[in-house]
Amino acid sequence: MSILERVKAKSVDIMSVYRNLQETHLNRARASLRQALSWYGYLRKSGQLSSNPELVGLMKPELEALNATLNKLDSNVIRIAVFGLVSRGKSAVLNALLGDKILQTGPLNGVTQWPRSVRWQPSDKVLVELIDTPGLDEIEGESRADMAREVVHQADLILFVVSGDITRTEYQALLQLRRSQKPLILVFNKIDLYPDTDQGAIYQNLQQLGAGHPEAKPLLPDEIVMVAAEPAAMEVRVEWPDGRVTYEWETPPPQVDELKEIILNILNREGRSLLALNALIQARDAEAAIAQKTIDLREKEAEEIIWQFTKYKALAVMLNPIAFLDILGGTVADLALIRALARLYGLPMTSYEAGKILKTILFSSGGLLLGELGSSFILGLGKTTAAIASGDNPSNITAFAGSAIAQAGIAGYGAYSVGKAAQVYLEKGCTWGQLGASSVIQEILSQVDQNTILYRLRQELGIKY
Repeated sequence: MSILERVKAKSVDIMSVYRNLQETHLNRARASLRQALSWYGYLRKSGQLSSNPELVGLMKPELEALNATLNKLDSNVIRIAVFGLVSRGKSAVLNALLGDKILQTGPLNGVTQWPRSVRWQPSDKVLVELIDTPGLDEIEGESRADMAREVVHQADLILFVVSGDITRTEYQALLQLRRSQKPLILVFNKIDLYPDTDQGAIYQNLQQLGAGHPEAKPLLPDEIVMVAAEPAAMEVRVEWPDGRVTYEWETPPPQVDELKEIILNILNREGRSLLALNALIQARDAEAAIAQKTIDLREKEAEEIIWQFTKYKALAVMLNPIAFLDILGGTVADLALIRALARLYGLPMTSYEAGKILKTILFSSGGLLLGELGSSFILGLGKTTAAIASGDNPSNITAFAGSAIAQAGIAGYGAYSVGKAAQVYLEKGCTWGQLGASSVIQEILSQVDQNTILYRLRQELGIKY
């Protein structure tokens, strides 16, 4: 086998690995979303939600979002959104990729008034939805923010188009988009207006864009591409057979091959993984919103449960004379409290996960609750000794009572602290578990190759987990 054949065979093997990994990521994301929808469907059938119609109404938008996200996964369509200020040539860039002037362009500012989507099939195996948006400096205030937020939320890949010196508005918009946890390509349009000697300097300046800002990192080479979506007309000298010389204006073809190649490489190498990851992030956010609404709505009931367990735990510890049973009983009570709160909120929770929450609470409390266990054990030993000796010396009953009351106070405080902390963990914990959105996100990020755009996003995507 020749060197060229070996290289081709190796490339085929690598692409096969990428395809198999992407399919695995897509299947895991589907399973995660179906599990979430199945859980909330079970809550409805079991009557845990029917007793609270207000909560059912509050959850409806998030449940619809979960269904829509699953449908998007099944359709296998990747969404690419383009952003930029007015007159930067966003629509022209998309038209050049499409190979046809489908989107309206023109010399006037603000030709695109609202987001518009068009389908693009750059190859037999890839289907893309291109989303054109109005200029970010054209829509005022909250309307602009809402529009951008919604489009970014749905997008799997972002193109940010500039065409000259970066303005402050563009710089702030770029930073905001990079914080959206989506892969981004910076597209410098109208490069035909600059001589070759200036293009190298422009590229270097773009690569350092954001350097020095605490939230931004320099852009990597394949995150920047220069294009000429609608090149300016050029005057061409024409020599005729009869010796005449005339001058005509001709418009060169668009220069977007490099951008198209970069997009196709990303889609072929990790497109379905991007699709899966974005779906999981949306599912995670929807489930977190459901948890927050549930917790807010049932705050009073939760407070009653926490106080109830606090009183029972304090009373049981105070009356029990055996130190070891204090620790064991207190731990069982804390686990039962966590499970009771989970049932109240209608959130998935197993005994194993409840144990993990309790362990996390203990170690994240700065030793406060661990101190409760230690103090409880020491006081419990004193209480046990006093109880044993009380038959010989009635004055030891006072010592028993003092130790019991002090221990009960510490145990009660510990139970209340566990209950309040569990509320916070349960809000986040709705995406835990073997197929929880956060767990599958971590799984995907741990498997991505260093040469992928997902690998660069891993650090900022992993901050929340």
